[in-house]
Amino acid sequence: MPYCAVNGIDLYYESHGAGNPLVFIHGSGGNHASWYRQLPVFSKSHRCITFDQRGFGNTEDKDGRGRSAMVDDLAGLLDRLEIGRAVVVAQSLGGGAGIGFACRHPERVAGLVMCDTLVGIRLPRELAAIMSETNKRTAGLSQVERVLGPLTRERSPEMALLYTQLASFNNYRVGTIPGEFQPVDLAEIGDAGVPLLFVLGTDDILFPPDCIRRVHALLPGSELLEIPEVGHSAYFEDAPTFNRHLGAFLARLKFG
Repeated sequence: MPYCAVNGIDLYYESHGAGNPLVFIHGSGGNHASWYRQLPVFSKSHRCITFDQRGFGNTEDKDGRGRSAMVDDLAGLLDRLEIGRAVVVAQSLGGGAGIGFACRHPERVAGLVMCDTLVGIRLPRELAAIMSETNKRTAGLSQVERVLGPLTRERSPEMALLYTQLASFNNYRVGTIPGEFQPVDLAEIGDAGVPLLFVLGTDDILFPPDCIRRVHALLPGSELLEIPEVGHSAYFEDAPTFNRHLGAFLARLKFG
């Protein structure tokens, strides 16, 4: 298996295709395998990197730092793979590593896609209060109820089953991940100047669409993509739409 020694751990990764690098960072219900509907499409034109964050899939969190180390893990992985600059696609939990890395190392991020996430962003007080209430309201829901929209669960029970099977390989679950991301301010994101695309599923119950819309509005120059009738995992639930728009974003960046 392809592992590399990064930041005190043996981090599992995969590299597919050739071209300008495209790095995918999974959420707390996923791992490297979650991007199986993106790799066949984008590996034709890009070098696609997937990996297991510490405590997920094939990567152990040996020192228990969890989220506190994930930005440095990403930096270390790109260093070891000799990737100087990449487009980063981050889902949910992965947004914390993506936005943190983009603000610390903006010269290394050709573009950032934040998928159904505001993780790692220090929100204005009103939005922070909404997110706090949302977290309380959804805490007792099952994994599938949290991450997939109701129409996806109804139309594709096999997709819901696959999601839970992928998540079963993780050591960490929601609520068990140690550490904290160092949050970045909206001003820091703006100053970084990284091309930024927010993606939201209109039926997402974990990150209310209106919260993402309002953060997008507070970041001039950022883009927003809304995918209807999907929940918290737009890339997974409606991959054709997600892939089409990701491809268009890459074309606008002239990255690949």
